[in-house]
Amino acid sequence: MLDHLKTPLAKALVALAIAGAGVLSASAPATAHHAFAAEFDADQPIEIKGVVTKFKLVNPHSWLYLDVKAADGSVTNWGVEFSAPNALAQRGLSKADVKPGDEIQIKGYRSKNGGPFGYSVFATLSDGRVIQTGGAQDAPSAAAAAPVQR
Repeated sequence: MLDHLKTPLAKALVALAIAGAGVLSASAPATAHHAFAAEFDADQPIEIKGVVTKFKLVNPHSWLYLDVKAADGSVTNWGVEFSAPNALAQRGLSKADVKPGDEIQIKGYRSKNGGPFGYSVFATLSDGRVIQTGGAQDAPSAAAAAPVQR
């Protein structure tokens, strides 16, 4: 009854259909994982300046941690997400460029969880260079970022 499915062409078409379904089902979680809107709030631009405490150049996203001093003198350690290491390297940023004790300014967007976390679109390094640090396809630009939060 199903003898027509035993031909080489039929077997190849079935294998192709299964492979295609696998690719399509895997792409949805990958897109969701890298979606800016899942974690960050485009309506809450931030511009923070602080002293680097740690820089983790790791996949899939690098992280910069910096102590940000408020107007009242209190210090909060912020974590900001950067692009993957290979994307940062292509833009001219290496681990040697960001060291504990360096003062860095971040322009980006705050996390939706309300904590001291954000997504960095641009970073101004201690040597004055401005590096694009964000790369999410659905992230807004940092052009509308708010004045420095202290």
